[in-house]
Amino acid sequence: MRFKASARLLTKLLLGLLGISIAYYAVVMIIGYVQTPKLVAARAANAAMALAADQFSAEHLHILFTVEDPNFFSHNGLDLSTPGAGLTTITQALAKDLYFEEFRPGLAKLKQSLLALVLNLRVDKWEQLDLFINTAYFGDHEGHSVNGFAAAARVYFDKEFAALTRAEYVALVAMLIAPNELNILTRPEANAKRVQRIERLLRAECKPSGLRDVLYENCGE
Repeated sequence: MRFKASARLLTKLLLGLLGISIAYYAVVMIIGYVQTPKLVAARAANAAMALAADQFSAEHLHILFTVEDPNFFSHNGLDLSTPGAGLTTITQALAKDLYFEEFRPGLAKLKQSLLALVLNLRVDKWEQLDLFINTAYFGDHEGHSVNGFAAAARVYFDKEFAALTRAEYVALVAMLIAPNELNILTRPEANAKRVQRIERLLRAECKPSGLRDVLYENCGE
């Protein structure tokens, strides 16, 4: 009898915790839905929006999507099936930037994913892309954070974005997964190795082995 009573109590506690969790995340999504326009506007103003997606050529966009988010225009903010996509879409990256002052792995990933769904409902894909292009993190340089493709082009190649060669652009895209570890200036060999793998992927000479294969292990020499 004691065992059955303890089991019932444990079941009630677990159901209670589940209910609290569901309520909490529902509130998170509602608040996110209401706050999103203000947060997006503030982030855009802070980023100065030096570039727009229509300043990227079709090839630029193809390279970016192939590496960062293959199904960007078709997913609902999440992509848990595309080989090489990893666990963070462009929309999720924006959610992390918009809704978190400090992001710690763990349950925050669930919150990030739910808010990505909200963000995708509230913000047009092209507006998301404009924001990503201007806020993406490209590591630290001389004690300052480098954000956006325009700033990265100036810092790493001393050029305006429009003057970048294709190879230089791919080198920047290669940084996005780990900006400081793949830094063009301080880790040129690591960056070049990733560029080589990206180029093989773009030429369809190899393909990721699964969702988490963001390093394209099959594309190595």
